[in-house]
Amino acid sequence: MKKIFSFLLIALSLTAFSQVKITEGVILSKQKISSDNEQANAQFAMLGDVITTTYFKENKSRSETSNPMSGNMISIIDNDSKKMLVLMDNQMVSKKYVTKSTVPSEEDLKNIEVVKGGETKTILGYTCQEYNISVVKEGVTINMKMFATDKLSAISQQATMFGEDFREFPLLLTMNMNQMGMDMTIVHEVTEIKEETVSNDKFDMTPPEGYEQTDQLMGM
Repeated sequence: MKKIFSFLLIALSLTAFSQVKITEGVILSKQKISSDNEQANAQFAMLGDVITTTYFKENKSRSETSNPMSGNMISIIDNDSKKMLVLMDNQMVSKKYVTKSTVPSEEDLKNIEVVKGGETKTILGYTCQEYNISVVKEGVTINMKMFATDKLSAISQQATMFGEDFREFPLLLTMNMNQMGMDMTIVHEVTEIKEETVSNDKFDMTPPEGYEQTDQLMGM
């Protein structure tokens, strides 16, 4: 009985600690794509889980995604200047970068609807609020169900499209869409959150040598 009681105290203390806002650390997440199309599903299976490492410090975030099939992508967001630097390196585009504002235009906001849901979910010790989101982009409607927490100062690239008033970080995001008659589901899930010191060098907004500027990158 004493061991059980001690275990419960530890579990409760960990949960309580998780509810304290973290302003600096590292977030690990994975993304999986599936489809009702067998051929597409086979290609997505080859792609495997896409792993993303996000470094954050106060009002800045850096997300690094690397996959043998899709290449390397880095996005750095400075919420003070409202700027984002995106670097992409793969066989299709070679090394390209784009700098853009994180503030969505009024026209973009007209195509986005964010509705707070009535459900909460505990993920990695964090109480997350449900949001149901509908986005219309280039004629394609994307429906999302998101569970997000306000206990991380990290900035999500996906969440920047919801406007400046949205300050939460998604720990679980499910996107459903139909492209060219094919249903697709993308699940983005945070798997680990670590509170640790992050170097300021991670958030340098200067494009590295060897990268060529472009106006548009794939998927943006």
